[in-house]
Amino acid sequence: MTLPTEAQAALDSFEHCTGWEQRARLLMQWGQRLPELSEADKTEANRVHGCESLMWLVGEKVDGHWQFAASSEARLIRGLVALLLVRVNGLSSEELQRVDIQDWFNQLGLSRQLSPSRSNGLNAVLVRMRELALG
Repeated sequence: MTLPTEAQAALDSFEHCTGWEQRARLLMQWGQRLPELSEADKTEANRVHGCESLMWLVGEKVDGHWQFAASSEARLIRGLVALLLVRVNGLSSEELQRVDIQDWFNQLGLSRQLSPSRSNGLNAVLVRMRELALG
């Protein structure tokens, strides 16, 4: 599966990191780029359960392709979610079902930093995206 353009750009930037410190800094920068959701979107219906920190997700299908937006109060999670969004935004419902989140974070060199609770939280976000895609 070909990566979306932004996902390839993310991958390229992480491949140039020489250590965890650089990756962590880059991860925080990605989190800062994540647009904030409006208060109107921060509803119980949009909340992703399974995350330790508060997380909201909204998505809409535009011309057969999904566009998601998310927000979290945890800085590290914001970065991880921003990277997940660049991987899935623009995909069709079928492509979304095939995304391997573990593989994506392995490619970025971030999988070792995913604690079980963070990994579960990101999986919960992906499951919610797939539920929205299935309608």
